[in-house]
Amino acid sequence: MATAASSTAKRPNFLFILADDLGFSDIGCYGAEIQTPNIDGLAAEGIRMLNVHAAAACSPTRAMLMSGTDAHLGGLGVLIEYKNSEKGAKRWSGKAGYEGYLNTDVATLPEILSDNGYFTVMSGKWHLGLRASQGPWNRGFRKAFAMLPGCCNHYSWEPVQERFPVGGRPIHAEEGKKVDIPPNKTEDPQGFYSTDYYTNRLLQYLEKRSDDDRQSPFFAFLPYTAPHWPLQCSKAKRDKYKGIYDDGPYALRERRLKKLVDLGIINPSVVPHNVETTTQGVGEWDDLTSEEKKLSSRAMEAYAGMVDSIDENIGKVVQYLKESGEYDNTFIVFMSDNGAEGAALEAVPVMGDNIKRAIHQYYDNSYENIGAWNSFTWLGPLWAQASTAPSRLFKCFPSQGGILVPCVVKPPAGSFSGIVPGSFNRSFATVMDFCPSFLELAGISLPEATEQQVALPLHKATATRKMSTFRGKAVHAIRGKSWVPFFGKGNKVEDDEMWAIHSSSEPVGWELFARGALRKGDWKIVHIAKKHGGAGVQDEGWELFNVVQDPGETKDLAETEPTKLQELKACWDEYVVECGIVWGESAVASGLGFDEAPELWEDELDLQKSWMGARGEECPPSCA
Repeated sequence: MATAASSTAKRPNFLFILADDLGFSDIGCYGAEIQTPNIDGLAAEGIRMLNVHAAAACSPTRAMLMSGTDAHLGGLGVLIEYKNSEKGAKRWSGKAGYEGYLNTDVATLPEILSDNGYFTVMSGKWHLGLRASQGPWNRGFRKAFAMLPGCCNHYSWEPVQERFPVGGRPIHAEEGKKVDIPPNKTEDPQGFYSTDYYTNRLLQYLEKRSDDDRQSPFFAFLPYTAPHWPLQCSKAKRDKYKGIYDDGPYALRERRLKKLVDLGIINPSVVPHNVETTTQGVGEWDDLTSEEKKLSSRAMEAYAGMVDSIDENIGKVVQYLKESGEYDNTFIVFMSDNGAEGAALEAVPVMGDNIKRAIHQYYDNSYENIGAWNSFTWLGPLWAQASTAPSRLFKCFPSQGGILVPCVVKPPAGSFSGIVPGSFNRSFATVMDFCPSFLELAGISLPEATEQQVALPLHKATATRKMSTFRGKAVHAIRGKSWVPFFGKGNKVEDDEMWAIHSSSEPVGWELFARGALRKGDWKIVHIAKKHGGAGVQDEGWELFNVVQDPGETKDLAETEPTKLQELKACWDEYVVECGIVWGESAVASGLGFDEAPELWEDELDLQKSWMGARGEECPPSCA
C-alpha cells in the first residue's frame, strides 16, 4: 500500500490540463499566432519544457500519464477502435497488452492519491475504457464526468448511426451512468460545447466540495477533446482568425519556424524535415483550386478558434483558483497528448468514400458553415506539418512530430526552486514522469519494486519485469522519473542538462500501429513503413538519427553508423520482450480466442451502440 509521509507542510494541489491533438507550436508561447494569453501567463510564471515526449496517439498517452509506466503494460498497446478491422484483429486481438482499455495490472495516479487523502476529480475525455467498470469513477476519481470514446461532435450532435468516421459518438457518463445531453443546434452559449462544458463541470466539482473535502488537497484532471476533429467552434472564435491562413500551410510553417528561432526554442541551424505529401495521401497546396484553398484555410481558422477557446477556459479555472486562494499551492500542467492530427481522412481506404458520402448526406461544409455544429472538417497533413515543424510528420507516427509535445508547468510556490520563471528547459522527459513527480511532491511513497520473471508464450520468452504492490495486488512498477530531484533540489542525473532527469544510457521505446521507435542518449531508431516515407517492410527496416544534432530527422545514418544501429536494435529487442510488444513473430502468431479471454476481444462499435441506445441515468447491461 502506498503511504504518505507525515509532515506539517501543506501538500500541493495538482491540476493537469490535456489538449487533444495540439501541435508543438500551436500556442502563443511556443510560436503560434493563435492568442493564448492564459497559457502564456502560466509559462511566464513557470517553465516551458521543450523535450517532453508522449505516445503517438491519445489513449496510450493517457495510460502512461495515469500509470507512470509503458502503455502496453497498462493495456493500451493499441486504440480499441483499431481492433475492429480484420487486419487489426489479426495482429492485436487476443493479446495481453493490447486490450484497448486501462487494465488492472497498473495502479493509477488518482487511485494512489485518493488512498492518501486527495480529493480527485475529472471532467472531459477518458478514452481508457468504454465499460462503466472501466470508467474513471472506478480508477480513483471521486467525482468524474467523462466522454468515453476517442472523439465526438463538440456540440453533441450525432446524425450518423453507422460507424463514422472513426473514434466515437457523444457518449457521456457520470458515476457509471449515461448522461443525456441535448444537441446544441443553435450554438447557444449556454448549451453544450465540449470545451466550455467540461471546464464548467470541473469547476462545479471544486465549488461544491464539502468543508471536509476543502481541507484535503485535490488532484484535478481536465482532458479536453479539442482541437480534435471535427473542427468546430463559435463563429466569433473562428472569425477572429479570418484571413490569417489565406496564404496556406507552407507560409504558416515558415512563420512558425521563424518564431521558434526568435523565441530561442530552436537553433537557427536546425534543418526542418521536408513536408510529406504523396506518402500521406495528399497533393501539393499549389495544385488545389482557389475554392479548395479557401475552404481549407477556413478549416484552419476553426482550428485556431478551438485552441483560443481552450485558452479562454483555462483562464476561467485559473481565476477560480486565485479567488479560492488555492492558486499558489497548485501544480499546473498544460500539455498535448500527441502531435497534431495530420491524417488525410478522405484518403483512407474504404473509410474515405464513407466519409465523403456521409458529409454529403448529413453535413454542411460550405465556406460560411465550416466550424458550425453541423460541419465536419479536419486539419490534414499540410497544416499539421506546419504545427509540428521542424519535426517529422505528426500524430500516429513515432517520429518527433508525433511524440514531441508542448508542455507548460507552473509549480507551487517554493517547490521548484531551481527554475527561473518564464524560462525553457531542454531535459529529456516523458509523460510517465508526472506520476512519480506528483507522488514525491505529495510525500507519498510506494512499496519497493522487485524483479519478477513473467512467461510470455507469444514471444516464446521470459521477461524480467519490475513489480510493486497496490491494495494487496501485484502491479507494474512506475517507469517514469521524478522531476523533483532536479527542479526541487538541483540534483542532475548527468551534467548535461538534457540528461538531468533521465540517464542517457536508459533506452525509452515507443510502439503503436506497428510503427516503432527507441531513443537512447542522442540517438534514435525509427520504424515507419516505406509507403509512409520510412524504411520499414513489415516489422523489419529501421532508420537511425542523431536527434540532438538533427531534430528534424532528416539524415538517416543507418548505413554510416552500423554499430550504433545494432546497439539500438538490440535495445529494441529487449523492449519488445520487457513490455510485451506485438512485433515480428508475435505479430503473426494467433492470440487467445474469445472463449479463452473475452476481455481481450472488446468490440468498440457494439459498446458504443449500446450506450447510444441507453436512456439517461442508466448503464446498459452490456456495458457494465
